[in-house]
Amino acid sequence: MKIHRSGRLAVLPLLLLTSAACGQQGAGGAGDAGSPERSYSADSVVFRMDYVGGFVTPAMLATRLPAISVYGDGRVITEGPTTLQYPGPAMPNLQVRTISADEVEKLVAQARAAGVGGVSDLGTPPVADAASTRFTLLGDKGVEESEVYALGEASGTHSGLSAEQQSARDKLRAFAESLTDPSGPLGDTLGDTTAYAPTAVAAVAEPWVADSEAGEQPEVTWPGPALPGTDLSKDLGLGCVTVTGDEVRTLVGAAASANAATPWTSDGKQWRVTLRPLLPDESDCGDLANKR
Repeated sequence: MKIHRSGRLAVLPLLLLTSAACGQQGAGGAGDAGSPERSYSADSVVFRMDYVGGFVTPAMLATRLPAISVYGDGRVITEGPTTLQYPGPAMPNLQVRTISADEVEKLVAQARAAGVGGVSDLGTPPVADAASTRFTLLGDKGVEESEVYALGEASGTHSGLSAEQQSARDKLRAFAESLTDPSGPLGDTLGDTTAYAPTAVAAVAEPWVADSEAGEQPEVTWPGPALPGTDLSKDLGLGCVTVTGDEVRTLVGAAASANAATPWTSDGKQWRVTLRPLLPDESDCGDLANKR
C-alpha cells in the first residue's frame, strides 16, 4: 500500500480552503443558535474540522493540520494553496482571516443542523486505510465531536451503509462542502486572507535518510533547540522540540531556503524535520503527542 505524502485525505479541496482569520487581532463573541447570545474566549475553538487516522507516516500523523479552525474572536485558520512539486516547502502555508460574530453564530447553527454532536450511528463502510473526518463544536453543552470514517470515500448504494447512516453522512458531507461556497456559513472564503504568523512552532525530528526522488539536498543548520528533543510518543522514533520567541522568526527565515526533505544539522547529526506551526489553542509538542 503506497503511503500518501500529503498526509491528508481531504473532503474539501485544499485550494479552496484559503479562508483564515487576521493574525492575533480582535475579540468577540457569538451565540449558539436557539440559545441566548454567548461569548467565547479569543482562543477557544468554536468549530474545527480535521482528519484523523488513515495510512500515513507517523510524522504526518502527528503534524497534520486541521482543515479549518474557527476561534472565539472570529479568526479562521486554514492551510492555503500548495504546489505539486516534490519535495514541498518546509513550512506549511497557513492563512488567516476574520469573520464576524454573526458569521460564527451561523456556522455553529449550520453545523448543529447537519448533525455535528447529535448523530451517533454513522456506520463503518468497508474502505481500507482511509482517514476519519472529525467535526468539533463548542456550544451550550460544551465541546462536542462527530467523527466519520471515510466520509469522502464511501457514498452511494454500494457503500455498505444503511439508508439512515447514508442520509446522516450526506448531511455532514454537504455541510463540509458548504464551507467553500461563497453563500455558505463562511462567506467568501477566498478574500482578505493574510499569512498566519505563529508564536510557536513544533519541530518533529527523525533521523535523515537520503531520498532518491528528492535528489541531492544541501544541509541547513538547525536554528532552534537541539534535536531531536523529547520523545513524541512510544515506539515511533520521533522527537519533538518547541521553538518559541525570537527563534521562531529565525526558523521561518531558515525554512524559506529549505524544503520537506532538507537534512537539518544539529550537534553534528542530520535530521529530517517536519515543521508544524502551533495554532492559538496549542502551546507545545505535548499538543501533538495525542494525535491519531
